[in-house]
Formats: sequence, structure tokens, C-alpha cells
Amino acid sequence: MGVPVNPAAAAEAPAPSIPEAPGRRGEGKLAALLLAPTVIGIALFTLVPIIGSMVLAFFDWDIISTPKFVGVKNFQTLASSPTIRVSFLNTFAFVVVAVALQIAVAMTLAVLVQSKMPGWLRSFFRSVFFFPLILSAASVSLIMSYLFNEDFGTVNKLLGLLGMSPVPWLTSTTGAMVVTVLVYVWQNFGFTFLLFIGGLSSIPQDIYEASDIDGASPMRRFWQITMPLVSPTMLVATVMAMISALQIFDQPYVLTKGGPGDSTRTAVMVIYQSAFQELQFGLAAAIGLVLMLIIMLVTWVQFRLSKRFVFYM
Repeated sequence: MGVPVNPAAAAEAPAPSIPEAPGRRGEGKLAALLLAPTVIGIALFTLVPIIGSMVLAFFDWDIISTPKFVGVKNFQTLASSPTIRVSFLNTFAFVVVAVALQIAVAMTLAVLVQSKMPGWLRSFFRSVFFFPLILSAASVSLIMSYLFNEDFGTVNKLLGLLGMSPVPWLTSTTGAMVVTVLVYVWQNFGFTFLLFIGGLSSIPQDIYEASDIDGASPMRRFWQITMPLVSPTMLVATVMAMISALQIFDQPYVLTKGGPGDSTRTAVMVIYQSAFQELQFGLAAAIGLVLMLIIMLVTWVQFRLSKRFVFYM
């Protein structure tokens, strides 16, 4: 007969420990050693500047004298300054128009490129549409400022050949914003275009073949098949486009210097002006902090709303 076993004692007995693999501890140390430069770099060049700018937003500092604590004075100046208010309104208006146009252009071109065409031609269009993104924003804006010049610009010369009078592209309120949006979208839609190419490529062709059998029109296929299945890519593209557009600086600065008046002055331009032209680093940090909070809020709202229109396969 075997020895009787007490069930309660067996339940309370500690589970046998599994010996740790001999090389696991050494692998952990090696991984920490390899990750240390990246972690230290992120801490020094990302986290420390962010924390420093947050603290600086509550100080008055002209980089020459000793920083002076002023509490929320910089935020009060931010709220009461007409120039800063206009710059934020310009930024919001720019984001709405530029992001909508960028998404529409990128999506349309992606659908056309993914249609039936030779593979070499598809690769050619992908390269051509992505090419503007690798160019310097300042150099592109400088070239565009000559193309849209009212007196000797190529655009107005072409309009003159059509019998139209010259348009003050960069010296009128509406024209300056239109040119800024067009230049920005032309240079940045290539990345969004590639995102949509990837999203469209992941859609199973069987679904389109089934819709052809059912007699669905191309427009119906686009709205009822393509758009729902590419919605995760649409979310990523929209979030990234908005974050980038809220930080617009190069194009309006080179094209119009924020003018005429303040019609194209953006929030980042005011940060640059406050910090490096007026030496009000505390005010610039306060504006940057507000802009960062706006970007975080917009991104959070997008992800919250995505639950209603994003479809995951």
C-alpha cells in the first residue's frame, strides 16, 4: 500500500522552482548595454529639452540675464496678444485645408496607380510622387516664390498666354495662403501616398472579384469596399498629416515671412520670432507648450473618433 497523501498539505506545498537558463542573465545585461546609448540619447536630446521647455515657460529669460520666475505671465501674454491668436487661427485654418487636400490627392493617386497598369509604370509613379519629399522645404519654397512672383513668375506668364491678368499670389491675403497650402501639399503628399499604396495592396483581390460578379460599379466598390478596408491606413495618415501640418514653418517663412500682414503667420513662426528675434524664450516656451498640448488633444480626439469609422480585418 502507498503512503496516504494529505490533499491540503499538497496544495500548500511550494511549486518547484524552474532553474534560470545559464545564459539568460548574461543576455539581459548585453541587451541593456546595447540599448543604453539609445536610451541615453533619447533622455538627453528629447526628454531633457521637453522638461526644460516646460519649466522655462514659467520664467522670463532673454538668454543674457538670469532667468526670472514670472508664474503664468507668459500664458497671459499668449492669451492677450492679437498676433499670437491670429497665428493659431491661421495654423488651424491651414491644417483643415492642407490635410484635407493632402489626403484627397494622395488617396486619388494611390487608387489610380494601383489600378491595372504595367509594373514598371507603377514603380515610376511611386518614385515621382515621393521625390518632392526628399527635397529641402526651404529650397522648394524658394523656387516656388520665383514661380509665383507677380511680376516675372512663370505661373503669371502662363496665365498671360491665356489672356488672364497677373495674380498677386504672394502679396494678397488669399493668394499667399493658397500658395502656401499648394506648396506644402505638393511636397508632403508623397509620404501619405505611399501609406495608401501599402493599405490598398493589403486588400484581398477576392473581394474585388466578388464585387465584379455582383455587378458593383467602380464608385460603389470604392466607398463600400476600398474605404472601409483602408480605414486603418487612413487613420494613421490623417494623424501624421495633422501633426506635421500643425508644425508648419518652412513654407510660409520662406514664401511670405508670415505676410501680407499676419495672414500666413503660424504658431511655430511666432515661437521662432519670440525666441530668436525678440529674445523672449519664456514666452516662446509657453507657446510651444500650448501647441504641444493642442497636438496631443487633436491626436487623442482622432483616436477616440476612430472607433466609429475604422474597420479592422
